Amino acid sequence: MASEIPFEVDRKVDPSIAVNEISDRHSNTPSLDTTPAPDTSNVENAEKQQKKRFFAKPWGRRQVGAICALVFVAFTLSALVIALPIYFTKIYGYAKDTDDYWKLPQPNEDASYHVQKNAPQFALHNFPDPGLVRHDGIWYAYGTNPKKKNPNSIHVPVATSPDFVNWTLKEDYDTLPTLGTWEGKVNHWAPDVIQRDDGKFVMYYSGQVKKNFGTHHCVGVAVSNGTSPLGPFIPQDEPLACPHKHGGAIDPSPFRDTDGTLYVVYKGDGNSMGHGGNCGNSKKPVVSVPLLLQELKSDGITTVGDAVKILDIDGSDGPLVEAPNLIVTSDGTYYLFFSSHCYTSFGYNVKYAHSKSLKGRYTRADRPLLQTSDWGLESPGGATVSADGSKIVLHANCGPHRCMWAGAIDIRSNNHTIVMTELTANQTATNSTGR
Repeated sequence: MASEIPFEVDRKVDPSIAVNEISDRHSNTPSLDTTPAPDTSNVENAEKQQKKRFFAKPWGRRQVGAICALVFVAFTLSALVIALPIYFTKIYGYAKDTDDYWKLPQPNEDASYHVQKNAPQFALHNFPDPGLVRHDGIWYAYGTNPKKKNPNSIHVPVATSPDFVNWTLKEDYDTLPTLGTWEGKVNHWAPDVIQRDDGKFVMYYSGQVKKNFGTHHCVGVAVSNGTSPLGPFIPQDEPLACPHKHGGAIDPSPFRDTDGTLYVVYKGDGNSMGHGGNCGNSKKPVVSVPLLLQELKSDGITTVGDAVKILDIDGSDGPLVEAPNLIVTSDGTYYLFFSSHCYTSFGYNVKYAHSKSLKGRYTRADRPLLQTSDWGLESPGGATVSADGSKIVLHANCGPHRCMWAGAIDIRSNNHTIVMTELTANQTATNSTGR
């Protein structure tokens, strides 16, 4: 048997296949990577150039400037939030008078203050510091000028009521259409009216004096042109009272004593000359703010002698007392109503004191007649009481304004306390002394 002799076949080989085969055979064989590392220097240079271009371009500078400005504003505001309360506390003394502004008074413990029907009733919108007079069965209320910045506004508005419950404002009617020659502009406060023996009416009001007399208010007086409480009232050429040593005078209220003698009681506006703080007078030394009584002749416009101080502020009044009003009861007791604390604060109220002598000494009541939180009222004050001591008008906050409320009071002669009571329509005034 012949032996098999190996032989080779001559064939052509595709080079690409050969390479692949070699690669496959050596795919599991470790090899040294000789690829050169990338050059990162160009990237770093590019980043540096980008930063340079950011700060070089206007929009880049603006961004950085805006960020710095925001940081500065935030820092400044934070400093102001911390510093301003300290500054105003130091300069104006608010920290010592927080009770005058923000702290609510303690509720009245008298049972009558928990009876809703005894609450004062809303009467008129935007009618502060109401004065009061009754004539021929009609009640007349006079209010502070409501638009002081408008030179064409009504100087002294008036409203009427047949029953003390339903009040009507006489729109566009001015009881004091002209200014006194001593007055600088339309800025009248707290008018009040009384009838004198000849049938004419006399209006007392607070008017702002001209610049050459300072910037204070003084008490003006005007007489009706006829015998109507609507006037028009003609102002006198000179103020009735203008005590410059007391910072002027405001809040006049007329009073007729049992013997027929006329008086006017008003506030010496001492807090307008104070050393700062709440209502200009809570920073020590606190300035005197007296309530002054001035006797008048029967014409109601001529003074007799000097004014007499019948009350001044004490530690319970805050920076001031104001809005005085006098009545006398049938047993010969005089009652002085007034307000204390700033009229813008929660501490504003209606207080009262009594005396057996017109010129005092007056003994203060233990508790205000009206204060914030009584029947939901806020900052009640500026009250006027009817001559017979049965009714009261006052103002209290109502949004951005001060509105008029009307109510009834009960004077307890056995202990000289006064409380609110139910107001009903068609009540008849008694024991009138001419107001």
